Formats: sequence, C-alpha cells, structure tokens
Amino acid sequence: MGGTMMEKILSSHGAGDCRPGDEVWIGIDNRTARDFAGASVVANVEKNGGAKPIADPSRTFFTFDCNVPANTIPYADNQQTIRNFARKHGLKVFDVDAGIGSHVVIENRLARPGSTTVGTDSHLNIMGAIGAFGQGMGDVDIAFSFVSGRVWFEVPPSVKLVLKGIPGAGAEAKDVALTILGRFNHHELLGKSVEVYGEWVERATLSDFITIASQGTEMGAVTILFPPNRNVLDYFGMTEAEAVYADPDATYEAEYRVSIDGLKPLVAAPPNPNNVHPVSQYSDVRIDGAFIGSCTNGTLDDMRLAAKLLKGRKVAPGVMLKVVPATRSVWRTMMKEGLIDDIFEAGGIISNPGCGGCASGQIGMTGRGEVQVSTSNRNFTGKQGAGDTYLAGVGTAVASAVLGRIAGVGELEGV
Repeated sequence: MGGTMMEKILSSHGAGDCRPGDEVWIGIDNRTARDFAGASVVANVEKNGGAKPIADPSRTFFTFDCNVPANTIPYADNQQTIRNFARKHGLKVFDVDAGIGSHVVIENRLARPGSTTVGTDSHLNIMGAIGAFGQGMGDVDIAFSFVSGRVWFEVPPSVKLVLKGIPGAGAEAKDVALTILGRFNHHELLGKSVEVYGEWVERATLSDFITIASQGTEMGAVTILFPPNRNVLDYFGMTEAEAVYADPDATYEAEYRVSIDGLKPLVAAPPNPNNVHPVSQYSDVRIDGAFIGSCTNGTLDDMRLAAKLLKGRKVAPGVMLKVVPATRSVWRTMMKEGLIDDIFEAGGIISNPGCGGCASGQIGMTGRGEVQVSTSNRNFTGKQGAGDTYLAGVGTAVASAVLGRIAGVGELEGV
C-alpha cells in the first residue's frame, strides 16, 4: 500500500512504515525557537539538557520576529537571554533585523521539500508550502528537539483536496485560502494533513502556496501540503526525484473538490477567519487602517503587487496603511526596485521586517471602534488591537486603503 506525502516524509525521517494513528519518533532537520517562548526553551534546555545540551548546533536556530526591536522590557530580556545562550553554544540567531522566522528558514534553504522543521511558531506548518513537514510545538517539546534532534509525533490522517478551475481576475491566493476556510470552517479539517491538487496548483507560485499553507492553523489542519511544482523545484534547484510526492495508490481518509473557477475577491469578517463573504457585501464599511504583511502575505510578490497598485495613487485621508515585508531580503529588494518609494509616496508606512501588526508588538494596533483590513491570518477579537479586523488579499487591502472603505481591487480606476 502506497503512502501519502505526510507518511512518506515521516517514514524518511525514522518513522518506518507508518500509518495514521501511529505514534512515532522522527528526526528533525531544523529546530527553531522564536523570541516568543524562546527563553522558556532555553530554561528547559539548561535545566534538563546536561553538559552538552545541543544535538547539532548547525541545525538549531533562534529567530526573532514577534517584537522587533523589542518595545517591552520582558521581550528585551527574553531576546538577550536567548542571545547569551546562543553565544555559549555556538547557535545561529536570526536577530531583530532578519524577519519572520519561517520565511527566513525557507529563504536560506534550510528547509527544503521533504525536510522536517519544528519551532515555537504556531504557523510553522507553513512548510507545507514547499512540500515539507513543519510543526509549531510547546517549549518543552522544542527544548527536547534541541537536545535530542527528534520529536514524538502522532501520524495524522491525510485527506486530498482538489481545487477545480482557475480564479477570476483580481482574485489572489488569499482568496483561495479564504474559500477553503469558508467551506470547511475551523473543524472539518481538524487534525488532518491536507494535500492540495488541481490545475491552478500546478502553475501557482511559491508565494501563493505560502499564503494558503500559513492559513492551515486557522483551518484546524495539521498542515496544508502542496506537492512541489516546477516553480518550487526551481527555487530550490531540485528535481522531482529529490522531492517527496504521494504514491498513486496512497490511501486518504476523504477526498474533497472545491471550485475556485472564476473566484472573486473575498473577506473574512470579524471575529473569525472562517466568516467569509464577497468583498461587495461590505462595500459600505468605512475603514481606519490597512495592514499588508505577516507570514501570510509578506513575500516579495505581495510587496510588488502592493507597490504596483499604489503607484500614482494616494491613501485616503484618515486611513493608516502599514506595510511590513516578511524578511530583510524582501526589504532590500523593495529598496532596490523602488517599491518603498511607491508605497511612501502613496502615503503608506513601511516598517522593518517582522510579524508586524499580526503580533501586536510591531507597527501599532487598532483602537476601540476602529476598522482595519489586514492580509494577516487571524482576526480574532484583540489579535490586532481593540478594533475590528477584516482579512483580505493584498489587492483588497490596497483598494480599501485608497478608497477609505472595504473595496475590491476592481474598483480602482485603471485596474
């Protein structure tokens, strides 16, 4: 009997011939901890790790992205605790200038298709974008991975999701993600490894996959796995033979088909990411701000789209547009290509790379009664401040910022 992508990745990392429900030990290629919970990982390692607590310093990293640079004493203390520990044990720290840890791991090709990565980030299952295993875990589990190089894991059941058709003009990968959220809510895919297929998947970009995979946590899924297409393989300089794909006779718990044909822009209204409706349903909602960034929509492709749509336009009076690239590399390219100028001249605020408003610790929050359109992955009450947050794609965020109300990109003149 053939294996699914999840089963084959786990099998290749020490799990043997595994099936859903099996409890297995797997080797971890990349062990990470961020500034949030990283100090707790350090404390656990120091308490229980022994004289030589790090299994492989070359595969063990810290990433700072939640509060960068630290604007509270507790975060500053945590970051310094981590730096001191890293110096002592020869570990790499991707510091406050580096950007979102999961993106940094992908950018630096530390994670590759078929690899395994764990960390203290609840969205580390974003690795499914490259056809790899990624999981956010608690600080004790991550500390154990630092010491041993492995973790315990229960093999999840796999389901196959086939996306039918091609999205319409103005629709983005974010709208595909919102379609899935709206269809399955937060419980139907709970605890599942979801493999995604379809005509659109075969031609989509790595940025597209990142956007959807980073919403897997909100879907309740263990991970959203994309079989690496040519765009992803070229990014890593790999061949199909080097990546991991499901066997033709793999067994799935269920198979679903969801139409994205002619898809139009969507928003997720507060207070849940699965409260999904057409943008047009909220066209009379005035906004006070917009945020473009986060692990969901902070890639260079996202920044290029934002700058392209903003060029020659102005953000509406009274609206604050906040733009946060995912990584230092993205920021540098934005500077070289003039994207920062385009956003600045339109009236946007560009921050250093990091989690931005999604972490409530960088570039500001919403006040009571305020409304914001955000490209991030969560709009729970209090997540980005005291106001209401509508989740949307980059085009919708830009159009809304320019028009001062929730609007689809098609409402901008000349688009």
